[in-house]
Amino acid sequence: MAQFTVGGRIRGATENRTASRVDPFATFKFHVEVGDIKEAAFAECNGLDISTDVYEYGEGGLNEYMHKFPGRTKLGNVTLKRGLAVSNELFKWFQEMEEALLTGKPVEFRKVTITLNATAGEHSMSWTLADAFPVKWSAPGFNAGEAAVAVETVEFAHHGIKVETE
Repeated sequence: MAQFTVGGRIRGATENRTASRVDPFATFKFHVEVGDIKEAAFAECNGLDISTDVYEYGEGGLNEYMHKFPGRTKLGNVTLKRGLAVSNELFKWFQEMEEALLTGKPVEFRKVTITLNATAGEHSMSWTLADAFPVKWSAPGFNAGEAAVAVETVEFAHHGIKVETE
């Protein structure tokens, strides 16, 4: 029988006290759904952040500290990057939004869901952007001296993040 020492006492293998290890998720296994666009395979996602302004108030006669109160909560814009593909659906959506603003039509908001997968491939966590719309689109930079992938960048503003775990 295998033996090991715990706290100076010898224990047998029948008293095996192993902790289950939980590894953090890898960031490279994710996919993005942008409304009904199916060709939206992205290589990079940044800007999933929420911050709250802090309002400071100095009370007269109290010099030890400033009172701090929560202010407005701000949602960061989410930036997605992908290798340029034949599909032009994201750029078309950006153009449709610009046209809607010029003609007075309502802007089309879409749901954007970023899903992180565990190493085995199963769904582990997702962030859903409510009422997202494109605010910036960038074509790839070109350099004849490099053999790099052409990368398209799209930035979305939104009205909230819903986080779900599986």
